[in-house]
Amino acid sequence: MFLNYKPTWKLSAVVQITPADLKRHGIKAVLADLDNTLIAWDNPTGTKELQAWIKTMAEAKIPVVVVSNNNAKRIHRAVTSLGLPYIARAMKPFSFGIRRAKVQLGLADSEIVMVGDQLLTDMLAANAAHIRTILVHPLEETDAWNTSITRFFEKFFMRHLDREYPELTWRNSLND
Repeated sequence: MFLNYKPTWKLSAVVQITPADLKRHGIKAVLADLDNTLIAWDNPTGTKELQAWIKTMAEAKIPVVVVSNNNAKRIHRAVTSLGLPYIARAMKPFSFGIRRAKVQLGLADSEIVMVGDQLLTDMLAANAAHIRTILVHPLEETDAWNTSITRFFEKFFMRHLDREYPELTWRNSLND
């Protein structure tokens, strides 16, 4: 059961992902959660570091697609300045939104990675869609009320995964 929640890698932040690391692993596209993964849930424009990361990915011809449970209006407002395509109402922890993104990208499962800050939504949905995953620390300690509930349960799952997979540690890059 817990294997469904297991990330492939754990990094502190999305901006630690480099095109070279992705290419070494055969990854050609990044799917990313929005709130507390790319941007703080209460900061709709993102940081300069994030904007530089998105530019680096674009220059490397690695598409970044936002896959979020938010509605299209909320995501559009947040990603317009970032210039990213998106899938709204992804319905994570189900894999519907991720599967839609896979079809749009036209890539094999092994060529796509999902980055998110939650085991119970992002990792579960991506694992169900058979793509690799990167769990990142949430950008903010505070969450929307509904996310606070899943964070409570997530601690139990994370403790189990840490015991079961001690080699799965927090890293600075995909190749540490």
